[in-house]
Amino acid sequence: MLNFTVGPVMSSESVRKIGGEQTPYFRNDEFSEIMFENEELMKEFVYADEDSRVVFITGSGTASMEATVMNVLTKGDKVLIVNGGGFGQRFVDLCNLHEIPNDEIQLDFGQNITEELLSNYSNKGYTAFLVNICETSSCVYYDLDLISKFCSENDIFLIVDAISSFLANPLNMKEKNIDVVITGSQKALACPPGISIVVLGPNALKRVEDNKCKSMYFDLKDMLKNGERGQTPFTPAVTILLQINQRLKEIKGQGGVETEIERVAELANDFRERIKDLPLEIKCDCLGNSVTGVYCINSNAEDIVDALKFDYNIWVNPNGGEIGNKMFRVGHIGDLTLEDNDKLVDAFKDLEKRGILK
Repeated sequence: MLNFTVGPVMSSESVRKIGGEQTPYFRNDEFSEIMFENEELMKEFVYADEDSRVVFITGSGTASMEATVMNVLTKGDKVLIVNGGGFGQRFVDLCNLHEIPNDEIQLDFGQNITEELLSNYSNKGYTAFLVNICETSSCVYYDLDLISKFCSENDIFLIVDAISSFLANPLNMKEKNIDVVITGSQKALACPPGISIVVLGPNALKRVEDNKCKSMYFDLKDMLKNGERGQTPFTPAVTILLQINQRLKEIKGQGGVETEIERVAELANDFRERIKDLPLEIKCDCLGNSVTGVYCINSNAEDIVDALKFDYNIWVNPNGGEIGNKMFRVGHIGDLTLEDNDKLVDAFKDLEKRGILK
């Protein structure tokens, strides 16, 4: 299988090898040291303040989204949410579920944030801003510079879901005044799904300390306390945490986060250039490096996704809803190479010859 989806993605041989080993016992110093290392490397890779902390939650990205909403926001907040797709809507649903007052910046599918749009919300008493910086459903990468400037000017607490963009696009918590970053194991970290990660800056830690979370499993205060000894309150996905450690050290050894971002960008740009002569179209002009939304000009996108899967053993992301028969998504994260791009483009050309892609 050649996997061009946006998660789970292709894993390196060394990460896969750990997955095939027996899961070790973890309530010991050896595991704690690995967790301390995981925390320090995560802080380094997002340029977090030295006083920041990291929690590793056994659960999907949505688990960390919910844990963040429950622990750093209260009914006294007034939250502004960028909603331009399925994952922006998820933040809206979470805030509504936990009775956090919120307003939406409602965007059309594929639309980016603009300074003019944001200006409508200036000086309106907002206390927090939620954004899925790469809206994976539409492939839009929102303008983080504009969002950071808006939040700084309005003294707004900034939460960035970087689940699909961490290690694919630059992310600097200190420079952009980001208070919380959320990501997950199955995206550019290229490990199996099962662990999501929350990086909490100093302002976020104060909010967690002052807030009373009505949850046993999602109480970040408890997670942070256990993290002081390199542990988690409950049994974690031990093997995935070991794989994350291996992957973080791989990235560090290969030149660090900047080198990894450059590698992903090269894959994305190569793919986008290579399909220009095919009956495929890229409509979004605000793409990040992690994923490309591809429109079929005269073909059914669902047919292309199925043909790639069944005839070539190549997987790409389908889209749901009304756009499902028009657009599919190609990911550029994980253990992929330019040679893998060759195989995908060759498959497209063969589909064109067969009259399936037209």
